[in-house]
Amino acid sequence: MKKIIGILLCAALLVTMFASCGGGSKATSLQGAKVGVCIYKFDDNFMTLYRTELEKYLKEKGAASVSVMDGKNDQAEQTNQINNFITQGVDLLIINLVQSSSASQIADIVHAKGVPTVFINREPDKAEQDRWVANNMKCTYVGADASQSGTFQGEIVTELPDKGDVNGDGVINYIMVMGDPENVDAQLRTEYSVKALTDAGLAVNLLDQQRGDWDQARGQEIVANDLTAYGNDVEVVFCNNDAMAMGALQAIESAGRTVGTDIYLLGVDALAEACTAILDGRMTGTALNDHFGQSHKAADVGDMFLKGEKVDPYYRVDYMKVTKDTAQQVLDLLGVK
Repeated sequence: MKKIIGILLCAALLVTMFASCGGGSKATSLQGAKVGVCIYKFDDNFMTLYRTELEKYLKEKGAASVSVMDGKNDQAEQTNQINNFITQGVDLLIINLVQSSSASQIADIVHAKGVPTVFINREPDKAEQDRWVANNMKCTYVGADASQSGTFQGEIVTELPDKGDVNGDGVINYIMVMGDPENVDAQLRTEYSVKALTDAGLAVNLLDQQRGDWDQARGQEIVANDLTAYGNDVEVVFCNNDAMAMGALQAIESAGRTVGTDIYLLGVDALAEACTAILDGRMTGTALNDHFGQSHKAADVGDMFLKGEKVDPYYRVDYMKVTKDTAQQVLDLLGVK
């Protein structure tokens, strides 16, 4: 009898050890699941809204625990966090990559341990998504089509009375403040904002394009330098996100320029401060990057994984064009009084 008890205790210990080292999902839905969330950095304005809503919604869906980690904009740090989550036996991972180019490495790690993973916000390329399907990997991406947000930026300019050609010389002189050039969203927003202008038959001239890393202070610095270098030649300022656009606005006003009169300013995300600036006439437009829709869809798709349902490699949530006519609507959606 003592030997039998000893064998049973050893077996129980082995099961416990296996469970603590990953080895695949144990929950059969979000109800009661352990969820690990990795965010590329906590001090990003948009991702703060996103992760707050995501954590709230996961708990509403019945998740037993939701742990959210700050990647501190360091891919090696984030990879360690992912490995730690797997060791802790999470049922589901939701990952906002520091570097979208690391998607393949991370997908291999989670696939080897059988942990369903929803990538968010920073889109892996199409070839990587195809690889998930070909290898039956429990990975998917939930996000918005960045080309749509870029197109909306350009369309807002084409809908202006002067179509962005402030000095009337037939050419739109613009500067581009990019996020991270390796990021698919930054690439597509940059390309399609200008494509919307050329598709409308407008002539364009790029004065400067610089990397702003999604950061407000960098946006201010880049635009301030460009306004010094190019002066009144700058007619349109495209920013890949609203944080950089808010920095650009500080530089524009410090230089004595007036948005809507002698210069135009575009962002993406529809942060509350950007929408307020649009209503005040201090910013031309932005595109709503719907953190409600995206975070809810990410959680819902994670639930599908856990339930054993078919999951596609990509789920799209549309942007919304935001101008003075729609900014209050967006503020109402955000719950801003």
